[in-house]
Amino acid sequence: MSTQHATPASLKVGVVGIGWAGQQHLDAYSRIDGVEILAAAGMEAELLAQVEEKYSIPHVFARWEDMLELEGLDAISVAVPTFLHAPIAVAALEKGIHVLSEKPIARNAVEGQAMVDAARKAGRVLDVAFNHRRRGDIQALKSVIDQGELGRPYYAKAAWLRRQGIPTLGSWFTNPELAGGGPLADIGVHVLDYALHLLGEPKVLSVSASTHSELGPRGLGGNARYTATASSNKFEVEDFSSAFLRLEGGATLVIEAGWASYRKPDDEINFLVYGTDGGAELKVAGNPSPERGELHVFKDNGEENADYAPEVGSNGMHRQVVADFVAAVRAGESEWERHDGSLALNRAVIIDACYQSALEGREVRL
Repeated sequence: MSTQHATPASLKVGVVGIGWAGQQHLDAYSRIDGVEILAAAGMEAELLAQVEEKYSIPHVFARWEDMLELEGLDAISVAVPTFLHAPIAVAALEKGIHVLSEKPIARNAVEGQAMVDAARKAGRVLDVAFNHRRRGDIQALKSVIDQGELGRPYYAKAAWLRRQGIPTLGSWFTNPELAGGGPLADIGVHVLDYALHLLGEPKVLSVSASTHSELGPRGLGGNARYTATASSNKFEVEDFSSAFLRLEGGATLVIEAGWASYRKPDDEINFLVYGTDGGAELKVAGNPSPERGELHVFKDNGEENADYAPEVGSNGMHRQVVADFVAAVRAGESEWERHDGSLALNRAVIIDACYQSALEGREVRL
């Protein structure tokens, strides 16, 4: 059990899950001075051997439970299917280990609350990886809004849409007991996060949502990029979702999240906002998504348009997520209590309300 306060020279970390997300965490940790990747856990023996060699990891395990018994762990990343987020995070936090979890925080807000409670009780960091808010174009737009360029935003629309992007037909992604939901829970939580982040974290008062499952149950909507194959799980989640959110202060936010629909071939991540003094639009389209999207700000100067394209920096993505997590851990107890997972829990509460609204066909107040 790690009870000592970690110092910059002694932060020992582990990663549970060695798929794409887990490898992003491993790469990010390997680039930070004074961080030692002490352990990794994963079920894929061949892949585990590869990351063990690549990052010179001294301890590897098939079972995450065994990894948590390792002496000296200060922090772990949890990069596994959603149904395992809460069990692993709670177990680690109870051992005094800081936790960085992949999104969403858990299958639902009840599990998310258990994680937050464990972080608060242990006095440890619980962060959740919302990497898209670290995009350079989203950060540039955030700066524009924060500086008051648009005045008071009153309407926004945000989406992540795919033509054929169901992540592995028949995998855990399409089983609600394992994933917690379909694209609304998977990529929609990113959309919700960056939209509320851009708007300054307004309180969501109510949601009215719809979900549709039209292509996935027919074996459609997957392609080679998403390794779509028939397997053990039926398609029992939505493949498209939309939600209308009423925000405190009178503003409106509309979000869409779709794994599969008959639309343009490119994946698209977007954000549109109208304010009292200006508007803005961001479009990120491509497979895979480009480093920089098209970002435009719409203003007028007297009788003439004064539209412009803000300068956009580079993407932070998972490297910035992990760097921020490490910085929070190193900052000490005064900072730890600010990183208790409550923001990610807020996202889960809203997503749960959206699913409830879609199921019951009514607006749900939060």
